[in-house]
Amino acid sequence: MGAAIKAGLATAVSTAALALLVAAASAATSTVPIKGGKAPGPKQYDRVFVTKVGPEGADRVLVLVPGFVGGAGDFTLLAQDLVDRIPDLQVWAFDRRTQPFEDTSVFTQALQGQASADDALDYYLGWILDPSIQPHYQALDGDTVPFVREWGLDVALRDLHSVVRKAGKGGREVVLGGHSLGASTTAAYATWDFGGRPGYRDLEGIVLIDGGLLGSFDSLNRSQAEEALAELEQGSPFVDLLGIGLPWAAGVFAELGGLAAKLDPTGPSALQQFPLLPAEFKPPVPATNRGALGYAFDSDTSPDLLELIHVRAGQLAASGDPRDWEDGEVTPIARVAETFGQEPANGVEWYFPRRLQIDVDGANELRRNPVTKFLGLKTWHLRDVNVPLYAFQTSLTDGNVLQAAERFVKRSSVRSKEAVLVDRSSTTSHLDPLTAAPETNDFLDTVVPFLEDSFR
Repeated sequence: MGAAIKAGLATAVSTAALALLVAAASAATSTVPIKGGKAPGPKQYDRVFVTKVGPEGADRVLVLVPGFVGGAGDFTLLAQDLVDRIPDLQVWAFDRRTQPFEDTSVFTQALQGQASADDALDYYLGWILDPSIQPHYQALDGDTVPFVREWGLDVALRDLHSVVRKAGKGGREVVLGGHSLGASTTAAYATWDFGGRPGYRDLEGIVLIDGGLLGSFDSLNRSQAEEALAELEQGSPFVDLLGIGLPWAAGVFAELGGLAAKLDPTGPSALQQFPLLPAEFKPPVPATNRGALGYAFDSDTSPDLLELIHVRAGQLAASGDPRDWEDGEVTPIARVAETFGQEPANGVEWYFPRRLQIDVDGANELRRNPVTKFLGLKTWHLRDVNVPLYAFQTSLTDGNVLQAAERFVKRSSVRSKEAVLVDRSSTTSHLDPLTAAPETNDFLDTVVPFLEDSFR
């Protein structure tokens, strides 16, 4: 077993210990492993992690699935806001099975006061420029885990099925939701054939947060799917979001930025000066840690090609050395720092399987067709889905999310009066539904009554 995998597994084991520390501060939060489905690769990876927020004895559970390269930590703040408003609710935030690949040990140490943000920067990235830094992060070589090339939608949904069934144990009611690609996963789950039983029968409702299928995002035809799988076979099994040849770097950069802004918000940003951080994320003037974080994520300054990480959080201060951040619009920068600077559930999936992205695009039409047959996708039951549906749209897709939700309702058995479609494309960006302050979060205001009505 490679050093990177060993470190990741050790970190996953220590997750329970850190979760106990978190629970000491908030008795309603814990992170636990759950056995997943059988999949290619060693049996030790047939498990996922769920972060639970809310009373353990709750009779109602909302399971939330993160988006493209997203992690369970994306939902931490939202989950707390939801359980504050809805009695007898517990939220389960889902982490996919790649979680043990992440060595988050030094991030954990920093959050426990045993290391600094600079120590974390050196451990995860500094060694690339200075090989004398020891010990340092051992990145996972994709060639050592070739089985991940088969971790597509079927694997993800069988894992999620295990979580949903566990959530529903003892007669608890379950609503399934997701953000971005997680919303697409939710739509696929509802229509999926699990050994003759449609997924929607496990659910009281579905929540699509700025995502879904039926035209929300990209799609593939048979020839495109064949080409994508051929390229996958010859390349890395993991998505390289930043395009710098380091698939894990997006997660590390985000967590370093969040950690620094959380631990020392007004200190000068060391990450801003780091040569490997792409220039488009760097403010044009020296900035504080939270100033640099805001500049990287805010919709006015973050790269247009990375709308998936955008929030509406304010702007750099007009003066100061270094420049600080001034909050504005809907998401306070402290909530961005909290989202991305946390453990044991962090906000980015460092090693996101490319096969999952291919399969989700291939499942777009939610019916039997040449591409779903080729990819082995069982999205066969759209017409029968009859549970309440909620969809929320931000500025990301130029209207595609709600148009797709309308198609879902029209082609399924969802009753129109049980479909809630919310358009906030003029006031929110893609991550805002998860990070906005409770008093400015239109998603929170509109999903709460939907959930209250969906749970019997």
